[in-house]
Amino acid sequence: MAQPPLASPDDIELQFYEALQQGDIDKLMAVWSDDDDIACVHPGGPRVIGATAIRASFDAMFANGAINAHAEKVRRVMSHSSAVHNVLERVQVMTKEGPQSAWVIATNVYMKTAQGWRLVAHHASPGTPREVQEIVETASVLH
Repeated sequence: MAQPPLASPDDIELQFYEALQQGDIDKLMAVWSDDDDIACVHPGGPRVIGATAIRASFDAMFANGAINAHAEKVRRVMSHSSAVHNVLERVQVMTKEGPQSAWVIATNVYMKTAQGWRLVAHHASPGTPREVQEIVETASVLH
């Protein structure tokens, strides 16, 4: 049975992070566009192009278990057929000292397709606890 179109970039993002948390490769790959040039960059990693390579990269990550990542402080820029989300990801990792939060800064790019909204790029960079605090430009009036 075909999956119904996902109604918004937020729907896609929710499914993406649920798939990471569940270690569900099929659910994760269902959010991606069918375009040959989809791209993914994992923190500190190379650019990965195409569905087969992206699937292999997440398969390798899931070999160590699900990824307890949660999107926080999402900043959205949206048009009729595309959306860009800049996300602060909180990733729970187990260390010798117990559970700790690691931070990742990600940009997710979505396009509206015939199949509904789909992810076309996920670019993640290592972050630090400093990223919890944001530097936000205040609006200025030009005269």
